[in-house]
Amino acid sequence: MTLDELKARTGQELGVSDWFHIAQEQIDAFAALTGDQQYIHVDPERAAQTPFGSTIVHGYFTLSLLPQLNQQTIGGSSLRLNGRMTINYGLNRVRYPSPVRPGARLRLHTVLKSLEEIGPGAGPDGKPHAIQVTLQQTIELEGQEKPAMVAETLTRVYF
Repeated sequence: MTLDELKARTGQELGVSDWFHIAQEQIDAFAALTGDQQYIHVDPERAAQTPFGSTIVHGYFTLSLLPQLNQQTIGGSSLRLNGRMTINYGLNRVRYPSPVRPGARLRLHTVLKSLEEIGPGAGPDGKPHAIQVTLQQTIELEGQEKPAMVAETLTRVYF
């Protein structure tokens, strides 16, 4: 895809990932890795007594799924612009409208919100030095109206 072709897709969906299944073992592994052993994530009996009714996935675990799910959406073709390097530049906003329970299935919807040239014409072949891509990324929960996560992510591609 060319830079102009990507710009033309501003406001459009770039892709939808396959469904991803969440298991309690994954939640437990994330808790062990991050040190976040709060009972609402790792103690099914105690968590059953909360308003959630079961354990729930860490919000940061849901966020951490973006690289894997992005490979099925934007990683497939949309951001392959022959840059020399692509980096995660950060987040403008992240919200978790619905809890994710073990056994849930999630999928990612990615919309191109904006594309900004950094150093227009300063790179090789008259390309910008870099571009900053802002994506609206929504992780849908199967069978639920409210999403698990909505994030505005920033990616930079250097030429």
